[in-house]
Amino acid sequence: MSEYVVAIKPSARRRSPAAGEWVNREGPRRRFDSKALAREWARRHSGHGYRLWVQDAPPHDDTGVDGYLVGADRPTVGGAGDSAGEQAPFERF
Repeated sequence: MSEYVVAIKPSARRRSPAAGEWVNREGPRRRFDSKALAREWARRHSGHGYRLWVQDAPPHDDTGVDGYLVGADRPTVGGAGDSAGEQAPFERF
């Protein structure tokens, strides 16, 4: 069985309580039995307003990890500042 090692980036720790707790208990790396299991863990621990995902490490990365767990805020739809524009009529020339 191959192993897939991810480094948990600060962006994931800031957004996900589960990622932050893991780093506090176990350190900034996590081993999974496969990339698919790492991705599933990221999906399960994404929350309302933020998303986690696994990004492969580039070939020149010499940190010894296979990927990175990263996070970002999800854009809000219909909230303050959401200004969907109006469609302009199409004019034929």
